[in-house]
Amino acid sequence: MKQKIKFFSMFAILAVLLFNSSSLFAQEWSAAQKEVWKNVETYWSLFAKGDYDGFQSYIHPDYRGWSNSSVLPTTKESHGKFLAYAMKNSKILVYDITPVAIQVYGNFAFVDYYFKMIEKENEGKTSSSSGRWTDILLKQDDKWLMIGDHGG
Repeated sequence: MKQKIKFFSMFAILAVLLFNSSSLFAQEWSAAQKEVWKNVETYWSLFAKGDYDGFQSYIHPDYRGWSNSSVLPTTKESHGKFLAYAMKNSKILVYDITPVAIQVYGNFAFVDYYFKMIEKENEGKTSSSSGRWTDILLKQDDKWLMIGDHGG
């Protein structure tokens, strides 16, 4: 009987630690990872504001992206057409991005993150979406440019 009580006590303590402590899984980012994430936050902010030119300035000329809804990868120009349309026909009301993993290798970085957003179409319809993205960034001068991505 004492063994059962001891087992259940240990199980309860472990469960409390695992399920109630977010700091248990918190990550500390390096300076390089923070720099990369700051760029991701910046281009998401430009996207949310509807700043087409600002957002496109973070896209490398050789960009290739592949969203879950696309049959084939897109180029910067092709992506830009759909981005311009979306920015003209809807507005992002609120969004949140949460980093999961950031790996920096010299002037290349891979960023995995979750997103969620609520947007309103010009006709008044509101919709929400969420998903995950992997952005591949290339540092040129002092700016991290998106050279590839995948997700949705």
